[in-house]
Amino acid sequence: MNILPRKGDSLGACAGRHPYAERLMSSSPVFWQLDPRGVATITFNRPEVNNAYNDEFIAGVLSAMDALAKEASLRAVVLRGAGKHFQAGADLKWIRALTAHTAEDNLAASRDTASAVRRLNELPVPTVALVQGACFGGGTGIVAACDVVIAADNAVFSIAETRWGLIASIIIPQLADAIGVRQVRRYAQTGERFDAHEARRIGLVHEVVPLGDLEAAGARVVDSLLQNAPDANVQTKAAALECAWGKMSDETFDRLVSQHAAKRQSQEAAEGLASFAEKRPARWYRQTA
Repeated sequence: MNILPRKGDSLGACAGRHPYAERLMSSSPVFWQLDPRGVATITFNRPEVNNAYNDEFIAGVLSAMDALAKEASLRAVVLRGAGKHFQAGADLKWIRALTAHTAEDNLAASRDTASAVRRLNELPVPTVALVQGACFGGGTGIVAACDVVIAADNAVFSIAETRWGLIASIIIPQLADAIGVRQVRRYAQTGERFDAHEARRIGLVHEVVPLGDLEAAGARVVDSLLQNAPDANVQTKAAALECAWGKMSDETFDRLVSQHAAKRQSQEAAEGLASFAEKRPARWYRQTA
């Protein structure tokens, strides 16, 4: 039996039909599938670390968007996380290793990460995120960049970069669009965790459903999107983005990337990441007597 993808098929398009493709997907940090309706599903696939992102993960997201841009039949994109969690932010072990690299390496890592969120935000087709479990740090930027977000009732959110001496600058524009500057000023500075119902109240998610109903709720929204004229949806999204914080200039994008990269190699980040590794409070935390 031929288990290789057919000539002309992409891995994403044939995923689920060929055992070879399934084996490749199982070892890929990100993979995608495209169904006959033109609905793509991008799956974050590092469940062993709660789908935390590293360089390979980011490269996988960018590669998926490169491939999907070539699919003329594309109508919508669904994002989901394998395992118990949607996306737990940055892999802090990778971040710690990255701080020892050159400033140029850090700038490149921040640029790739920011580009992935920016490109997701500006995809010309509707995007739907299905969120379960943890959605921390960069994960909140990912869902803020999506058009529709449905959360399971076990979802937990946090914008906690400052706890580790880092900053969320490259996702602040998308978060400002989703929840407003007022809420960003609270949650991006406190780093506190909040549940799915609070996420809905502040606008980060649109709907909260029982965990067992998450896929069905997503399917219902996708069906609603497919009932509408494709080009009309494209133009509607483009018009909305013209008024958005996330529709930033290249100059603003470059400044946020530089700020993000530089902070990673700061003394505060060194202390914050050390406190994470050593499972202790950071030295800047002074408890009352």
